[in-house]
Amino acid sequence: MAGTIVDTDIAVVGAGGGGAVLALALAQQGIKTIVLEQALGPPQGLRGEILQPNGQQVLDRLGLLNKLPTDSTRPIRKFHFCRVGGERLCTIDYGELPAPYNHAVVTLPNVVHHAILDAIQAESSVSLWYGASFVSLVHEGTQVSGLTATRGGEEVTVRAKVVVGADGAFSKVRQALQIPAEVHLYPQGYLIAILDSPLPITEAKYYVGKKTILGLFPAAGGKVYCFYMIPTGTYDQTKAQGLPALQEAWTAIDSTLKPLFLQLKDWSQTAFMPTGRVRTPTWVADGAVLIGDAAHAMNPHASQGRMQAMVDAMTLADLLPKCLAERNFSAARLKVYEDARRPQVTMLQRLADEQVLFWNTANPVIGFLRNRVFRTLDRNARLRYRVLSTTAGLRQSAPFSMVDRVMAAGFLPDPFARNTAAGMARLHDGR
Repeated sequence: MAGTIVDTDIAVVGAGGGGAVLALALAQQGIKTIVLEQALGPPQGLRGEILQPNGQQVLDRLGLLNKLPTDSTRPIRKFHFCRVGGERLCTIDYGELPAPYNHAVVTLPNVVHHAILDAIQAESSVSLWYGASFVSLVHEGTQVSGLTATRGGEEVTVRAKVVVGADGAFSKVRQALQIPAEVHLYPQGYLIAILDSPLPITEAKYYVGKKTILGLFPAAGGKVYCFYMIPTGTYDQTKAQGLPALQEAWTAIDSTLKPLFLQLKDWSQTAFMPTGRVRTPTWVADGAVLIGDAAHAMNPHASQGRMQAMVDAMTLADLLPKCLAERNFSAARLKVYEDARRPQVTMLQRLADEQVLFWNTANPVIGFLRNRVFRTLDRNARLRYRVLSTTAGLRQSAPFSMVDRVMAAGFLPDPFARNTAAGMARLHDGR
């Protein structure tokens, strides 16, 4: 083989939300790990980040949650869903969840990711290679036994017991494994902006209308994230129309927030986030595993994409030491991870697609039903808690049965509508 040859226990391709968490969790157990990241350094771009309770649990387990800089994080309890125009439809209160993870955390761009990467750099058993690009897999018979990559213009062969593909929705590792994937690109994405707020915005708002979605999330330092749905491929067109046109569009959604929208002064305050879904028939092979978007990207309506990658990583980090001890890296052994994770992921993907249908709609009948469901949730503690616990990543099963859906639409009374959130906390996973 040409170039350098390096040996490790685990090779991770991609230092994103899942790959970085996995590398740190393995390093904390003393497992020798190499992480390949094609970027030249930690991410610096604009992205909105909301840390849901299950993501907080992961960071707590890694010893990082209480180390996040307080000047870059902001806990949020209430999310208000409103019609375009400002009418409140429903309020979701994270305070109904069991402590201590009874809030969401809005962070400034890349704060969590940088904290994880910094922690990796402090661990002696892991090597993080920036500027390293995956080229191909190495096999011994049918077993994956490593990979080849380019690093600094040199070809490197990494011999590993397990190769982990954490390289996103268009995963090259997945392609090299010849695992087929259904990759669906949604026709809408999100223009993200971060603004200095002249208004005392302390709670999140989410506006829905005819083909219109605008989310506002207060962040640390008196800033506010704006998430505005636009057709995929129209970001440049939106910029060409000018800042005043975008400000006017937002002001038409809620005129009371015009002073906030006027804080959009330059396109450098914005970015575009495309949306897609990935479905694959398997996440494992002999000597290889897929995690995060490489296995199961989902629409951000579920508010769980990055969180699910983090939970993937922790589940796999619990399994891999056993595989190493047993010297068993077969697909059958690695499938324990997939079996544990797939039910929740599948449920969230389906839920996200339902939300795309109802929230993004231009159909007035579907829009009417959507608003009716939101109003029902505002009155129905039982169904509201089911939605909340799902968004928080605390449910494995779908939040609504068919009967629940009829009740949520207001066509059937719910005899348990007034059940307290504390009671639902004991039942939210069907226990």
